[in-house]
Amino acid sequence: MKEQTQIEPIYNNKVGISEPLANKVANYARKGLDGAANTKRAYQTDLKYYRSWCAETSQVEMPATAATLAAYVSHLADTHKWASINRKLSAIRKLHELNNLDLPTKDRAFRAVMEGIKRTNGVRQKQAPAFKMKELKNILRGIDTTTNAGLRDKCLILLGFAGAYRRSELVSLNIEDVHFSDDGAIISLSKSKTNQYGEAEEKAFFFSPEADFCPIRTLKNWISRLENSTGPLFVRVRKGDKITDERLNDMTVYETVKKYFGERYSAHSLRASFITIAKINGADDSEIMRQSKHKTSLMIQRYTRIEDIKEHNAATKLGL
Repeated sequence: MKEQTQIEPIYNNKVGISEPLANKVANYARKGLDGAANTKRAYQTDLKYYRSWCAETSQVEMPATAATLAAYVSHLADTHKWASINRKLSAIRKLHELNNLDLPTKDRAFRAVMEGIKRTNGVRQKQAPAFKMKELKNILRGIDTTTNAGLRDKCLILLGFAGAYRRSELVSLNIEDVHFSDDGAIISLSKSKTNQYGEAEEKAFFFSPEADFCPIRTLKNWISRLENSTGPLFVRVRKGDKITDERLNDMTVYETVKKYFGERYSAHSLRASFITIAKINGADDSEIMRQSKHKTSLMIQRYTRIEDIKEHNAATKLGL
């Protein structure tokens, strides 16, 4: 079987339409089935791993049998967490969908193997920890904003936290997405993980009474140093503290958080900390969801990181 190096939908022009229209249909099919760019890249990496395993074990990669899938997930269970196993299965499912094939994940024997892995290894995911407001303020005070790199990093951290942004969303922001007002600023985002269709999505930012921690003042200062009125909001700063026109990638956000907060934290800690701190300070789920853009309260509960059992505990409100 010829190996496919890309996840591409198969479309055959069997209805005799013109070639330009057939190409349009194929393009729309590709966009409809591809999913988000980050997901597609992850799937391609996962499929490369799957194909290598199939070659080593003399298995047919497509169409995969239930026995092949059971053997594959059993192999993964030794070194992969439950979430990673499911993501790798999703990649194989996507490959089959794009080739009009079914993946036998509902097979009883296969489901029994998956249940056994779940019971043996557990399903708990490693979560990005949240920081406390005191930690954040200490870090912001220590950033040297006389340098372009320092001001950019401070702005990145403040917006990432106050906007509950994912790292991919932060680096996709453009200068023209920012609209200042007397109250603060509205920043629009054309697409996100939960908004794949480009619906209008806005986040509100407000002035802080303390200039050192104010996202609006920091953002205005950063934009004033950029030479453009359009284009990427967060760009690379080269040696000599020279601002470029090159958009940051999401790994830079990851590295920036670790640089200032420590190895324990990740870029997702900005989002988790917004939700946790807002929750502790009395914000209800609907208020948090207006900024985080989560669709359900269940996700807010999953993101809330309250490690101290004495914090935000109903036992303090019993009246005893």
